[in-house]
Amino acid sequence: MTKPKKTISTYEREMKNARFKKAFEKSYKEFLLSELLIAIMEEDEISVRDLAREVGLSPTIIQKIRSGKQDDLKISNFVSIVQACGYKVILEKNDERIEIEDRKRNKKHHLNFVHAA
Repeated sequence: MTKPKKTISTYEREMKNARFKKAFEKSYKEFLLSELLIAIMEEDEISVRDLAREVGLSPTIIQKIRSGKQDDLKISNFVSIVQACGYKVILEKNDERIEIEDRKRNKKHHLNFVHAA
């Protein structure tokens, strides 16, 4: 007896196409970032305008991130946003942890890397 041929899903078939896969992965990352920001803002009950004011960005930029339409996001802006909502950005590899802090100096963002224990 021969085994029945395995049917692949549309997703599996499309992911074999390199161009589709690249576009999908880019869109998915933008989607995750927007969902993360929405969840953080809902948890803190903070509005787009209030968050924008607190981190020194335009409300339009915050809204673009929320909607997944912001193509490029500076790490300093991301760190400022999550810190304003009470979170930390930590890079972790094995036992090493590095916290990324946003320090504003003269209205400019400066990232500070702190080794965490």
